[in-house]
Parts: sequence; structure tokens; C-alpha cells
Amino acid sequence: MKLQVLQDNFGNQTGVYVPIEDWTLIKNNYPDIESLEQELPQWEKDLINERLDFIAKNPESLRPIEALLEELNRKI
Repeated sequence: MKLQVLQDNFGNQTGVYVPIEDWTLIKNNYPDIESLEQELPQWEKDLINERLDFIAKNPESLRPIEALLEELNRKI
């Protein structure tokens, strides 16, 4: 994939050019990609906030991802 970063006159990145062949491939692999920019429904935002609050109050409940992966590998 040959992407081109677009810049304004000051050198600030303003966008990315994706060749149409690559964009078609992306859309085939991720058919809902064009709808990803939609706002999250309020119930999802509320759920995320609840989980973040829980983590903030209970940081000891978090485990490294490696522990999960090891557990999953043992069950296979």
C-alpha cells in the first residue's frame, strides 16, 4: 500500500491519499468502514464510562494481556 500524506503550506499533515485499488481492498475487508465515523450511541458511551470508572476505582482488577493469552493457550 502506497499512502501519501498531504500537508498544508506550513507542513501540517492534513490528510492521507489512499490509491483506489487499496481503498477497494480495505472496503472489501471492512465493509462498514465508511460508517465508522458515526457518533457512538449514548448507551455505548455510558457503558464505556462505567467501565472506566470501575477501572479507576479498582486498578488492581486489571491484568496484563500476556496473562490472558497464556490462559487461552492452556485451554486449547
